[in-house]
Amino acid sequence: MYQGRLRRENPDHPVRADPGLDFERTVARRLVHRAAVAEVFVTDAVVLGEDHFLVGSQWPRDHALYHPDAQRRSDPLLFAETIRQALVYVAHWHYEVPLGHRFVGYDMDFEITDPGALCVGGRPMPVELEARWQWTDRRPPRRYGARLEVALTVGGRRCGRGSLRVVALDERSYRIIRGRTGRAESVPVAAEEPYARLDPGLVGRLRDKDSVLARGSAAGEWLLRPNLDHAILFDHPTDHLPLMVLLEGFRQLGHLMTHSPTSRPGSPALTLVSAAVDCLAFAELDVPTRLVVREKATAADPTAVDVRAERRLHLDALQGDTVVASCASVWAPVRLATAAERPVGLTVP
Repeated sequence: MYQGRLRRENPDHPVRADPGLDFERTVARRLVHRAAVAEVFVTDAVVLGEDHFLVGSQWPRDHALYHPDAQRRSDPLLFAETIRQALVYVAHWHYEVPLGHRFVGYDMDFEITDPGALCVGGRPMPVELEARWQWTDRRPPRRYGARLEVALTVGGRRCGRGSLRVVALDERSYRIIRGRTGRAESVPVAAEEPYARLDPGLVGRLRDKDSVLARGSAAGEWLLRPNLDHAILFDHPTDHLPLMVLLEGFRQLGHLMTHSPTSRPGSPALTLVSAAVDCLAFAELDVPTRLVVREKATAADPTAVDVRAERRLHLDALQGDTVVASCASVWAPVRLATAAERPVGLTVP
């Protein structure tokens, strides 16, 4: 059982009269299942009521992987990762799910309703998740199924919502559903794999090692080929592709599809404003993963070269003929923030 700061001060987790959050330091990394302290974003949590919490986070003004876009907006995947960390933290800290349990994600969704609130300013802004917990399959001490629904507030502005559903399993239960006993924690992809990853600029990333996409052997098909030594995507050993790695692949393919190099000058940039991911099976590390996309353009003329409205993409990840995950995403035009809307200290080139 974790005996952290909040549990010592509030042994029975009473509702706080003043539900103020502490942003001075992050929580213990093991409580959000991160190996690197630098990748912990949750700072605090308080109880607002039964199964009702306020979770604090501080997002970095810049990040090696989840960096701001050209308009200085925080990467929406920071929100997704914060939802994941918030669920794991509340599970351990409040509901006392054992630390050794394995968390398996079933589905995640998020929506950014006010992208302007994500503009990065001259100082880190407080991030708050108002979270509600729902048990979906509680069979202690071996199995804990739950969903966390959250509302996002950044810098005092309500700007999004999201949810995550998982099951936490003890080692024996995990091995039963995993069905792959005796495997190494991390299985490398064959070194002779001939496919080169795409240029990071094409998929909205800055560094070569951050690109996870390669062109497939068939038209309209891509391969998900993350670097298994990536310090952020694979923060700790795993025996399958994590949900956040699949989401990164879907995001990069969405960026590739919505940022055509042939777009006319002055065309509005598109940003990811919502995504819903369903994990249907374990995605193995040592089996090729293909990504395919079904696209629906919502412009008046869907055959136009430049789509000046939101675009909806449905993407599937397949191993063999099995769909291991799917993602429905929406990319919408970006409106540059006015001077009055920008956080203090922000300048937009």
